Amino acid sequence: MNDEPVLLRTALAGFDQLWSPRIVTRVNDYDVRIAKVSGEHIWHVHENTDEFFMVLNGELSIALRDGDGDGDAGTGRGERVVTLQRGAVFVVPRGVEHRPSSVGGASILMFEPTGTPTVGDRHDPVPDHVNATIGHLLG
Repeated sequence: MNDEPVLLRTALAGFDQLWSPRIVTRVNDYDVRIAKVSGEHIWHVHENTDEFFMVLNGELSIALRDGDGDGDAGTGRGERVVTLQRGAVFVVPRGVEHRPSSVGGASILMFEPTGTPTVGDRHDPVPDHVNATIGHLLG
């Protein structure tokens, strides 16, 4: 990784793909990733790691399915949405099914263990607009 400072606005200006995170740097065994998002991601879960989100620009909503249901509606699993404005941070705990989305578009920063797939360990079918990756190195 680069040992020079990275200006996030410059890094974000360097790509246009949505839901396709770029690895800005690494801290110990964690990737610091940035992404541009718009529309909906997919329902997914990271079984063994929390997921940190920070909104750099725009607004991000994260739908969460809390509890231990089997995935079907009416199983007692509660569903809620947290909305993050610019500058807000939120951690999705490991094992919690979630679906990020942004109506007007957003730029986000995430911390995840290196090698963590963007679609988690379990997920809905991956549509064409979502890049299933472990992150792309910043060009």
